[in-house]
Amino acid sequence: MRHRTNAWKPLALAVVAALALLAAGCAKKAVKTPPEPPPAPPAQTQAPPTPKEPEQPPTPPPAPTPEMTASDLQPVFFDFDSYTLRDDARSTLDADARMLREHPLSKITIEGHCDERGTVEYNQALGERRAQAVHDYLVQAGIPEARLQVISYGKERPFDNGHDEAAWAKNRRAHFALQ
Repeated sequence: MRHRTNAWKPLALAVVAALALLAAGCAKKAVKTPPEPPPAPPAQTQAPPTPKEPEQPPTPPPAPTPEMTASDLQPVFFDFDSYTLRDDARSTLDADARMLREHPLSKITIEGHCDERGTVEYNQALGERRAQAVHDYLVQAGIPEARLQVISYGKERPFDNGHDEAAWAKNRRAHFALQ
């Protein structure tokens, strides 16, 4: 005869495993408690607040520089058959350079002009050299080259239509136009 003592072992083992699973699933989860806040700093005696000075209104921005016009720049004049800058031309160009520095966004065209004497070709080349002499002076005075353009009109655009030395002296010039 067989003993029945071995029959209960698998059943007992299954019951124990089921109870273990049940116990593991029902275990209480640990509740995390928030950390305690740090202790308050010791009370200090505070001086009464000092009265604030009334706030100053903000300083307004500087007034915008008025736009520059072509008449703000003075032309320079040359001797007959010359593109050399005279002393009076240098003084005028110094003032013109100051004006251009005060208006850093302004771009100009330097126009070279001549009197009516001489051929069209000769006066065209002479006007170019006069405008270039002014251009070079302004660049040396600190005006960026990108703001300057050179053109020659030779004798095509006289300032004074007269046919004497007084008219011719006015026409031998470098004149400025705003771009």
